[in-house]
Amino acid sequence: MEKPSNLLLKVSRRLFVNLDEQEKFIEALMNPQPFLPSILWCQQKPETLPLAVETPTYWQPQFIDRLSLGEKPGQHPLHQQGYFYCLDFSSVFAATTLLAIPQSIRLVFDMCAAPGGKSIFAWKALQPELLISNEVIGKRLGMLISNLKRCQISSSAVVNRDSSIFAEMFPGCSNLVIVDAPCTGQSLLAKGEKAPGCFHPTAINKSANRQKRIIANSAKLVSPQGYLAYMTCTYSPEENEQVCEWFLERFPHFQAMEISNLSKYQSHLTTMPCYRMFPQDRLGAGAFTVMFKNTNEDEDEDEDEHKKVDLNTISSLYIYQNLEKSS
Repeated sequence: MEKPSNLLLKVSRRLFVNLDEQEKFIEALMNPQPFLPSILWCQQKPETLPLAVETPTYWQPQFIDRLSLGEKPGQHPLHQQGYFYCLDFSSVFAATTLLAIPQSIRLVFDMCAAPGGKSIFAWKALQPELLISNEVIGKRLGMLISNLKRCQISSSAVVNRDSSIFAEMFPGCSNLVIVDAPCTGQSLLAKGEKAPGCFHPTAINKSANRQKRIIANSAKLVSPQGYLAYMTCTYSPEENEQVCEWFLERFPHFQAMEISNLSKYQSHLTTMPCYRMFPQDRLGAGAFTVMFKNTNEDEDEDEDEHKKVDLNTISSLYIYQNLEKSS
């Protein structure tokens, strides 16, 4: 087996003090093993499940099934019919913070939505009045729209603008903003895929700067007492804990929420409540996730009318929509 690069060794030492943990982490990336596939049920589950299902984890939502190794859910007829969406279990872990939101949600805004997994998770878990999925990269729009159509995601729309546009045009309009941030994608290695240069400091810093810009713009959309979910599929602290620390310094009216179901996964790199999955744990390739709450109180008596105007304006940006109400 080839030797790990010096850059991978450096990241492993930053993540783990314990030498044994460093070695397990490196082994998971250098010698990737298949993870169990998982599916998100968009429509009602059949009484008899057509796929072999594993015992759920204690934090796993009821609308998620983890399947036995060797199952190929993407080839099943129910997939094409939109009954379920296939996703990595790390994505399930990252999105589980959404289940901590206690109140009903009017508007969910997914800022970096393609291919659509977090949007679909939010739609299923929260049943918002409206889901807006944004994707700034044009060539990724096709897969996003295709997945929302196939899974029959109602009360939803797709837009294609930079986060700064929404920050300027629609401040305080959304009860929940999701930032599944573009990142160096280091966890791809744990799935046997390529991520060239993902451990290089230049790539990490460039990614972190982009993430800071996106999360800062996204925060401006969050209504008083609303929520901002931040997540990545990478390991570098610069793209995770350090982005969150930077964010809280500049937006002190936000607080990171404790997610009791995920306390076992608390990041050991900070005291802030944020959560990590590592590939050596054998549940998924890896993820980082945190939920922020806007602690500001709403002083606008005409809040609802103000936000209706916002939503009427944003509808002019829709490039796809399915505004039928959920049955």
